Amino acid sequence: MSETLVREKTDDATINTAAVERAITSAHQALGGRQKADGHWIFELEADATIPAEYVLLEHYLDRIDTERQAKIGVYLRRIQGKHGGWPLYHDGGFDLSASIKAYFALKAIGDDIDAPHMARAREAILDHGGAARSNVFTRFQLALFGEAPWSATPVMPVELMLLPRKAFFSLWNMSYWSRTVIAPLLVLAALRPKAINPHKVSVRELFVQPPEDVKDWNLGPFRSKWGHVFKHVDTVLRPIVPRIPRKIHDKAIQAAIDFIEPRLSKGGLGAIYPAMANVVMMYRALGVPDNDPRVETAWQSIHDLLVEKEDEIYCQPCVSPVWDTGLSGLAMMEAATGPRATKRDETIEALKRSASWLRDRQILDVKGDWIVNTAPDLRPGGWAFQYENDYYPDVDDTAVVGMLLHRLDPEGNKEAIERAREWIIGMQSTNGGWGAFDIDNDMDFLNHIPFADHGALLDPPTADVSARCVSFLAQLGHTEDRPTIERALAYLRQEQEEDGSWFGRWGTNFIYGTWSVLCALNIAGIPHSDPMIQRAVAWLKRMQREDGGWGEDCASYEGAASGQYKESLPSQTAWAVLGLMAVGERDSDAVKNGIQFLAQAQDEHGEWHEEPYNAVGFPKVFYLRYHGYKQFFPLTALARYRNLGDSNTGRVEVGF
Repeated sequence: MSETLVREKTDDATINTAAVERAITSAHQALGGRQKADGHWIFELEADATIPAEYVLLEHYLDRIDTERQAKIGVYLRRIQGKHGGWPLYHDGGFDLSASIKAYFALKAIGDDIDAPHMARAREAILDHGGAARSNVFTRFQLALFGEAPWSATPVMPVELMLLPRKAFFSLWNMSYWSRTVIAPLLVLAALRPKAINPHKVSVRELFVQPPEDVKDWNLGPFRSKWGHVFKHVDTVLRPIVPRIPRKIHDKAIQAAIDFIEPRLSKGGLGAIYPAMANVVMMYRALGVPDNDPRVETAWQSIHDLLVEKEDEIYCQPCVSPVWDTGLSGLAMMEAATGPRATKRDETIEALKRSASWLRDRQILDVKGDWIVNTAPDLRPGGWAFQYENDYYPDVDDTAVVGMLLHRLDPEGNKEAIERAREWIIGMQSTNGGWGAFDIDNDMDFLNHIPFADHGALLDPPTADVSARCVSFLAQLGHTEDRPTIERALAYLRQEQEEDGSWFGRWGTNFIYGTWSVLCALNIAGIPHSDPMIQRAVAWLKRMQREDGGWGEDCASYEGAASGQYKESLPSQTAWAVLGLMAVGERDSDAVKNGIQFLAQAQDEHGEWHEEPYNAVGFPKVFYLRYHGYKQFFPLTALARYRNLGDSNTGRVEVGF
């Protein structure tokens, strides 16, 4: 264990209750000041260089280039370049080949001289790591669209996949929501094989170790199992067969893709995620649909809505997170307004009533999403999506968080919305007792071994963090008839615990996030704090605490690095740890006191916290996220919870979050 990890050493005298109260008041005011007039919150959601680089290339693909905008994106891309010469997947991370290729390509398209020092360093690093031929599948598709690599560089993905029923081996319905929405337009592109307009004729052949036409094998692995070798052979067998598929079937499959896509188009964009949106815009161009067609205009605008513009730089978000931000901000504000020492309670409740109204208006009640195909045809909708608009794809995590907020705020006034959410979440439980984010039993793992799935995230299986949130919501509601559902989930969570006592965090970094999520669920579900499962988790969290009283975890823990550790303490991670510990009776432990002290001291004069490291994940090892709101609402929740438990007669957390 690192010498920087703390041993319990603090006593009651070191906690300055007045300082804690000042921190709560200041943070409460700061977070409240970020609320929109209609009641919702939204914070930036940042990924790596990939999305802004792809946006630059999309403008060049379409010849819809905004020079001023691209110049500002260039400022952003240069700023986040790593010391290793390339671009990482998260703050201060290691070199990533595919992100670096896209960033280099984008900067060259923007107009950077390839002999400029930053470009020369990037090119050298890319070539040292095998060059563009060794990039991931999505990068090779990008290169093929620009004519920089042959289409043989991409895996066989015939558009005829759109015709397969759910029971078929390679059916899109067996894949996750994000895979379906990204793949459907990509299959059309692969079938039509268009080429970017690329008006400036930008080429990156210098990123290949050998000329792309001389590359013999574009899919060298590494493969995650023997299935990878099997599917590579299948890919080889299919290559000469696919061109011989009758034209009638081919055209029918393209139409099937369009028929899948168009009902799911909205102001939020297809799937409300950038890759799907961009693929749709390129697909329509390939189909000859003019740019002033309403479908194209809607898709194009949805992409622009993702741009974050600062004074001198711009980046593109992978999606937006207003429902998630509003639910979590609302819970933090609610915690701060609770208890005998809370100030501005009435004002906060009135503000949160606006939040509740905004959220109720976005509950999805009349669109049956893809779950109707994936095993639950009779389940009434009742969930919330992550984004402003994504009606086909609500998720149980957002739904549980919003449900807990509405229940805590006004259980009677929000009764109908809460009940519809409860019904939908119960219906979305998977066979093993857990919950995936968007789908039921989406766990056909062999699909993660096909050549197309080199990112290893084609699926949406149940995970501990999402399952814990569902348990927390259902247990907070307290319906006796829901106990069998909760018990199945508790058995799943018990089985998922790691040997060291932690839980894996699929959607937040990482084991600290997962462990916090599960401990909150175990507490509200009534599991005794003396249960060995809980005690192992408590011991693990205490071992991970750092010398300064905080916690931090490196995104590299998804890549095999030690779990629960980082070179610095982070406000969001520290808040998760102390919230988890307080949930299971550790409010007065030295570990919690040290963590609370760290949070109070790390706050700035404006009532906010700062952290550069990323705190979440899209696809482990491939795509990471930085929620800018996490460093604000989680520390406030933790500080207010600490105060409120001290004032409580029971000292027990009575809510699921």
